[in-house]
Amino acid sequence: MNTSAGYPVGQVAAFAGVTVRTLHHYDEIGLLSPSARSHAGHRRYSDADLDRLQQILFYRELGFPLEQVAALLDDPDADPREHLRRQHELLTARIGKLTEMADAVQRAMEARTMGINLTPEEKFEVFGDYDPDRHAEETRERWGNTDAYEQSQRRAASYTKEDWLRIKAEQEDWGARLVALRESGAPADGEAAMDLAEEHRRFIVDHYYDCTYEIHTGLAEMYLADPRFNAFYESIAPGTARYVHDAIVANARRAGA
Repeated sequence: MNTSAGYPVGQVAAFAGVTVRTLHHYDEIGLLSPSARSHAGHRRYSDADLDRLQQILFYRELGFPLEQVAALLDDPDADPREHLRRQHELLTARIGKLTEMADAVQRAMEARTMGINLTPEEKFEVFGDYDPDRHAEETRERWGNTDAYEQSQRRAASYTKEDWLRIKAEQEDWGARLVALRESGAPADGEAAMDLAEEHRRFIVDHYYDCTYEIHTGLAEMYLADPRFNAFYESIAPGTARYVHDAIVANARRAGA
């Protein structure tokens, strides 16, 4: 086609992804009037008209009413660079808002993926003061690219309130037996302590992910270094974090890992 004669309305509509009726409306309200007409009176749009249409659609995408779009485009003090600057500012703000929305949706997805599909009352019953939603983002950032994380997420997603209560009971029973063993004077590298460490590893395998001895010893290091993990084990009984760490390391050594 000879573009010097202008683009017909149907072709412009196809270019822009709008309807012919929309372009007719823009013409009727004076927002976008074609620069020329064919001998038969049909609208013909120039390259400059297409540039203006692009500006219109940009502001419409951002939610501006047509009256305000017209005022922006017909501002005698604005030049193309000013429009670009304004668009950059608006897009930056829009991106920031969309990012916030995406993060909010992601957090909601993670909470659901964690299997924490519980009412606030049920959450408190299962987890007490520990809020798993609060740590979901950090968990994803630290381990989100690992197979263990994905496996844990898939398993947890299927757990009901009763499952969580059962897991909690198993964990509390293990903790009580660990404390009793430690208080009896049994060494952390003794057979009984190593057996409890192996039971701990199997607990993770059964309920969350395939916890190798290497991963298990890495967890043991975190039980000492990470304040929150350390606080959890110390809440069972003072000195428990170190005892668990040493038993896990000894168990891995016994397994030849």
